[in-house]
Amino acid sequence: MNSAVRPADRAPDAPMDLVLQAPDLSPEAIDAFRRRFPAAPIRRQTASVRLVGVDLAPELAHEVAELAARWRCDATLVSPRMVLSEFRVLALDMDSTLIRIECIDELARLAGLGPEVAAITEAAMRGQIADYSESLRRRVALLAGADASLLRAVAQQLPLSPGAERLLGVTRRSGLQTLLVTGGFGFFARTLQGQLGIDRVWANEVQVRDERLTGVVHGPVGTAGQLVDAQGKAKALEQACADAGCPTEQAIAIGDGANDLPMLALAGVSVAYHAKPRVRQSAKYALDYSGLDGVLEWFSDTPA
Repeated sequence: MNSAVRPADRAPDAPMDLVLQAPDLSPEAIDAFRRRFPAAPIRRQTASVRLVGVDLAPELAHEVAELAARWRCDATLVSPRMVLSEFRVLALDMDSTLIRIECIDELARLAGLGPEVAAITEAAMRGQIADYSESLRRRVALLAGADASLLRAVAQQLPLSPGAERLLGVTRRSGLQTLLVTGGFGFFARTLQGQLGIDRVWANEVQVRDERLTGVVHGPVGTAGQLVDAQGKAKALEQACADAGCPTEQAIAIGDGANDLPMLALAGVSVAYHAKPRVRQSAKYALDYSGLDGVLEWFSDTPA
């Protein structure tokens, strides 16, 4: 799908708002959309522009998508009644979502195995390897014997995605519980948890013995070693919502890869973040150009 909400997500004839945003949203881009919707009042927000009460007929959706691609901006159709205060949980994938790298690929690069591991990672994220757990085991096995100091080296340089700190700060102040859920490694997820004040982490664990990676990976404590895969991510979201006393419809979930799809399917607001095509087609919303805090611009009650 494109950056706009699917027609099925709106009530017939209900007024909708069109939120425009990009890291460098130009006045010319805004004018291009205003010419298409001249009757829509414009509201400037913290990091976006909102065209209010847009009547986006189905035949215009393709034109809006073309304008967004031309001006390299996210154009998202949202209900003016969508408010952050109605949500209780924010769930985030880690690799290539909360952070800009794939940690296992960085480990492999430092260990001199970059191309071999990256090829498996890319195939898994595109859904070309059906069994994510098997793909992870294959990648970790290649790292057997690597010095554990490489874990610390990668953890010291985890580049946050643009807008990550604002997204987590605003949602935390708004009372949402935050969940970092990843098929990656808890060593890195816990580093980010401490750095960003994330409430809970659900991640796999890489085994270390005598300061060397053994080539073995297992799931979180209490799972009998079962790896966090696509279904494991969905279960983690369900548990977080149960603990927060809310249905999964009151969750926001953000991810980029095929193993995020079951989790995204559960959430009331599902976001494909700079995502693979298959994920963009499945999620309700997409951000292709903006940072993670672009999600906040869709809610009418987001604090400044």
